[in-house]
Amino acid sequence: MNITQIKYVLEIAASSSMREAATRLYVSQPALSASIRELEDELGILLFERTNKGITLTDEGREFLTYAKKAVGQYEILEDRYLSKDSGKDRFSVSTQHYNFAIKAFTEVVKRSTSDKYSFAIRETKTREVMEDVRSLKSEVGVISFSNHGEALIKKLFKDYQLEFTPLMKKDTYIYVWKDHELAGRKSISIGELSDYPCISFDQSDDSNFYLTEEALSDYDFKKMIKSDDRATSMELIAELKGYSIGSGMLSGDDVVLKGLVAIKLKEEDPLTIGYITRKGSILSSYGEEYVEELLKYKEIQ
Repeated sequence: MNITQIKYVLEIAASSSMREAATRLYVSQPALSASIRELEDELGILLFERTNKGITLTDEGREFLTYAKKAVGQYEILEDRYLSKDSGKDRFSVSTQHYNFAIKAFTEVVKRSTSDKYSFAIRETKTREVMEDVRSLKSEVGVISFSNHGEALIKKLFKDYQLEFTPLMKKDTYIYVWKDHELAGRKSISIGELSDYPCISFDQSDDSNFYLTEEALSDYDFKKMIKSDDRATSMELIAELKGYSIGSGMLSGDDVVLKGLVAIKLKEEDPLTIGYITRKGSILSSYGEEYVEELLKYKEIQ
């Protein structure tokens, strides 16, 4: 087994057919099929079910995929740090759910850098990927949130992933609607009053057995639900369909993505706890320490 074969498995799993995967990988279909069969023979398991309709992962293949993603992620970190032409640059990475204060903290760290060569990164992504990034040290720090409903699950994952969580704030639940929505002038509202409007939810589904959400009321049976995994698309849906989303009410006037939204206090209680995670036992770089210092400026929980 080698890293090329593992990357092949990931590409095939993301494709609709072996032919499509071969095209993306710039290899011939027979060569790709032979490489996967060789890997399956070595492992003694069947990764893909092959039918005349295409290919699908077997149960064993899905389990292999979770480990393959981690292995490739670690390899890419090593490759980027030690083999790339930019290996001599200062490096710092953050992963975060969409919170403007996390971005502002990052920009402050970049502004203070005196290095003439650096490679910094900030990734806005899903809850599990924030945790995966910090666990694998792809990112030094992650900014994450959870509702009361999801607290037990996410704290279990913090323990399993060897992550330390530091709470910064606890926010009441709000809905967001577009500024021209007929409800935009309301100060507060009940979830039942929204039944005629579609709820636009950030889709965090993945290949794991857990479903994580950064939104409150995740167990509520919404009459109309639309899931989107892209923030810009979500804003478009809210504006065009007179929909709404659920969040912490932290709207910022200089946040381009959120411009045009209005926050309305939700009467139902399911507050969000927002904070940052680091890998247990890890030593933060000077950039990581500066970033945490910036985050702590927003700390409301004593």
